Amino acid sequence: MGENASFWESLIYAHPTCTTWKQAAEGSIYHLASIFFVVGFMGGSGFFGLLYVFSLLGLGFLCSSVWAWLDVCAADIFSWNFVLFAICFVQFVYVTYQVRSVAFDREFQELYSALFQPLGISLTVYRKIVLCCDAEVITLEKEHCYAMQGKTPIDKLSLLVSGRIRVTVDGEFLHYIFPLQFLDSPEWDSLRPTEEGIFQVTLTAETDCRYVAWRRKKLYLLFAKHRFISRLFSVLIGSDIAEKLYALNDRVHVGQGFRYDIRLPNFYHVALPESPPVQP
Repeated sequence: MGENASFWESLIYAHPTCTTWKQAAEGSIYHLASIFFVVGFMGGSGFFGLLYVFSLLGLGFLCSSVWAWLDVCAADIFSWNFVLFAICFVQFVYVTYQVRSVAFDREFQELYSALFQPLGISLTVYRKIVLCCDAEVITLEKEHCYAMQGKTPIDKLSLLVSGRIRVTVDGEFLHYIFPLQFLDSPEWDSLRPTEEGIFQVTLTAETDCRYVAWRRKKLYLLFAKHRFISRLFSVLIGSDIAEKLYALNDRVHVGQGFRYDIRLPNFYHVALPESPPVQP
């Protein structure tokens, strides 16, 4: 205990005490550095937040280096602040390079802002998703079919970027697919990764459409490498299917009170038949 006490006493009391305080304030460069530090630590997260933090902290360390060189004349203070300035500068250049390397075309940037950014998906994760579809937006002309009933294999997952798709079965209208909705989420979800299938509906472009398509095998490889992306698509596809089923179930009815989901033939929702009217 005595040795520990002496260590703490020497640490606290063995340094020279300030008998007199400097009356004059430090120069404007020192205060400018402090302002940069205060404002810099208010930065947020993400690429642009890092650019904000490293730029202001770098300016703060630079001002501290100038202050140490001109006013304090202390080589050690100057050296440390200049090293910290150099580190912030290198980090700023590195983050700037990352931001430029994940730049996207206008449609992909709009897709990120509308769908992925509200979910907190970073640009680096989004870049992996875009590269999986070869960063390509496909055009589907008006009245052309994306899939034909009983003929088109289910080999990809597509997301509508613009336009409107009409879904029909045996020539009867089921519902529309609008931008930011998947074209084939029910078909995708109804199959296991090793299974194959064909469309049970026809999808026709009612206007000129643009969509993004991920090949089935390539997307499953991405899921295997990145579990977070797999969970993300699971949430998006589940939400998309729920919207489609609401639209379907409000339109498709059969007699005796039965209700079924035409785009999910493996799943049936059966309601109780209506009770016969009570005879007086």
